[in-house]
Amino acid sequence: MSHHQGLEQWIEIVSSQMPHLSKTQAGVLALYSFGVVMMQSSGMRKVSVFLGALLGRKENSVRQQLREFCYDGDDKRGAQRQEVEVTACFGALVRWILTWWGSSEQRLALALDATSLGQRFTVLVLSVVYRGCAIPVAWAIVPGTRAAAWRWHWIGLLDTVAGYVPAGWTVLVLADRGLYAKWLFQHIVHLHWHPLLRINGQGQFRLRHSTTFQALKTVVEHAGKARHLEIVCFKTPRSQLHCTLLAQWDSDYTDPWLIVTDLLPNQATAAWYGLRTWIEAGFKDLKRGGWHWHQTAMTDPARAERLWLVLSIATLWVLSVGGQADQALCAAGFDPLPLTPARSQPRRLSCLARGIALILAAFFRADPCPTGAFFPEPWASLPNFEPVL
Repeated sequence: MSHHQGLEQWIEIVSSQMPHLSKTQAGVLALYSFGVVMMQSSGMRKVSVFLGALLGRKENSVRQQLREFCYDGDDKRGAQRQEVEVTACFGALVRWILTWWGSSEQRLALALDATSLGQRFTVLVLSVVYRGCAIPVAWAIVPGTRAAAWRWHWIGLLDTVAGYVPAGWTVLVLADRGLYAKWLFQHIVHLHWHPLLRINGQGQFRLRHSTTFQALKTVVEHAGKARHLEIVCFKTPRSQLHCTLLAQWDSDYTDPWLIVTDLLPNQATAAWYGLRTWIEAGFKDLKRGGWHWHQTAMTDPARAERLWLVLSIATLWVLSVGGQADQALCAAGFDPLPLTPARSQPRRLSCLARGIALILAAFFRADPCPTGAFFPEPWASLPNFEPVL
C-alpha cells in the first residue's frame, strides 16, 4: 500500500464520520488534521510545506486551501463558498467517539473548563476525558479581553452535545471551583446527567434533616478523612442547593475536595472527580505538549474555532490509537483508579505521544491508515459509608 492510499483512507474516514460537511470541507479537514499529526504542529505554514511535498503540490496553494477552511464564507474566494459551521460538528464528534467506544461500557465522563491564549482568546471547552487525556467535543472561543458572562455559552455547549449520548448512559459532568454555579448544577441534572462540581470551603451547610448550619471547612478536618453526606448546601436561601456532598482529603493535597452531586451517597465517590484533571492534560496536548496551538497567529475567534475542529479530529484519531495500545499495557502495568484524588502510578508515556508514534510508524511502513477504539479505564469502586442523616 502506498502512503497516499493511507491518506485517502483517512479522508474517507473523516468524510463518513462528518457526513453533514461537503465533500470539499471534509477532505480539507482530513488533510489538515493529517498534517497536524504528522508534523506534531498546528502551524499552517509548517503543515502546508509537508502536505505540498507529500502530494506534489505548491505549498502556497495548499496553505491557501487550509486558510480558507478557517475563513467565514464572505472572506473566501469565488462564488457560493460556504463556511464550516463548527457547532454543527459537535454532535458528530460525540457520535464518532461513541461509535468507537468499547461496547461493554455505557459510562462517560465529561469535563468543563476554560483555557486562555494570553490576552487574545478565552476558550470554553467541553471535553470527553479519557486515559489521562481529553478530546474536545464542544467549545466556544471569545476575545480574551472581553468581560462577559459565560452562562449561555456553557448551556449551549451542553445542550448541543446532549442529544448524541444514548439514553440510559451514566454521564458525569466535572468542573472545578471557578465554574460552580447553582444554575449549572441544575441544568446538568435537567439533561439527566450527573454533576460533580467542586466548591470552595468558605460556605456553610446543614444535614438534610437538621436545622443547624455548620462550616463546610469542618466536614473533613484532617488528611485521610472522607465523608458522604446528604445536605442543604449554603445558608443564603436563593443559593441553597439540595445535594450530596462528597468530601475527601488526600494526604497529597493541602485542602480537601468538596464536591456536590445529585447522586446518592452510596452511588458516587470523590475519586471520580480525579478524572477532571485530565482536561488540564488535554490543554497541554493542544499547546506545548502536542499541537503547539499556543503559537498560532490567529486573532479572529471564529477562525480559531475552526482550527480547533482540526485539532479535535487530530486528537480523537491519535487517542483512539494510543489509548487502545495503552489499554493492552494497563492490564499488566497499572491498577484501576485508586480511591484517592491522586493516581497511584503515572503513565510513562501519554496516550497522545504513544498514538503519534504508532501512527507515524504505520505510515513509514506504508501500512493501511491506523485507527483504534476507545477503552475507558475502570472508574474507582464505591466505598462503604454509613449513611448520615
